[in-house]
Amino acid sequence: MDRPAPKPQVTLGPLEKQDRVSLVSRALADFIQTAELKPGDRLPAERVLMETLGVGRSTIREVIGRFQALGVVEIRKGSGTYLRRRVSASTIQMPLSIDAASLGDALRLTLEVRRGLEVQASAIAAARRSETDLRQIEACLLTMEEAHEREGSAGRADLAFHLAIYDATGNPLFRQLLEQMREGFERFWDQPFDRPDFAARSFPLHRDLYEAIAAGDPAQAVAITTRILDIVEEDLEVLSK
Repeated sequence: MDRPAPKPQVTLGPLEKQDRVSLVSRALADFIQTAELKPGDRLPAERVLMETLGVGRSTIREVIGRFQALGVVEIRKGSGTYLRRRVSASTIQMPLSIDAASLGDALRLTLEVRRGLEVQASAIAAARRSETDLRQIEACLLTMEEAHEREGSAGRADLAFHLAIYDATGNPLFRQLLEQMREGFERFWDQPFDRPDFAARSFPLHRDLYEAIAAGDPAQAVAITTRILDIVEEDLEVLSK
């Protein structure tokens, strides 16, 4: 019987100093494709990726976290990271793009999508959240409140809070959609219009949202999420003038 042809030898190398997360994502996706890894195969260990790609642990973990959110890999505690489905650089890097004339227009378009996702996610999270989910949401809320008190704005701690709510739905598609729209969503936390106090009026409502989810009250969670997004839209209208 003929033996199967050996897999090609594939190596990884240090990356240029650019957008490390994007570069690592492409490099890892290329490796998965070229090494012909199959679902169930184990990926190189975190330490190996750090050394061969020349990046830090936080970058590797962010990339692996994104791959996990997209359903590409599975992390098995104490065992490693395993491939769940085949990918390539052309498929892993296909974010939804926003073609808008101005930052204000781009934020408004993103806000329309956020309404659909976040209102529904809040309702589902209130109905389904586990105690573990609730602790994670609360931890993100505390980080967000500390950042707001220290810096006057919550920054990306706000994004982490909403991601925790998405995860509490138990539906991985919410986070996968956000990962595909990350660039548009992150613009809300990049001090739009050079205003660090953007959407500051909505900040206190985030604790109310946490409490509604903790109470298992989907209707209240929907009402508060809607109010938060209404305030963001009002601020956009003012700042765009």
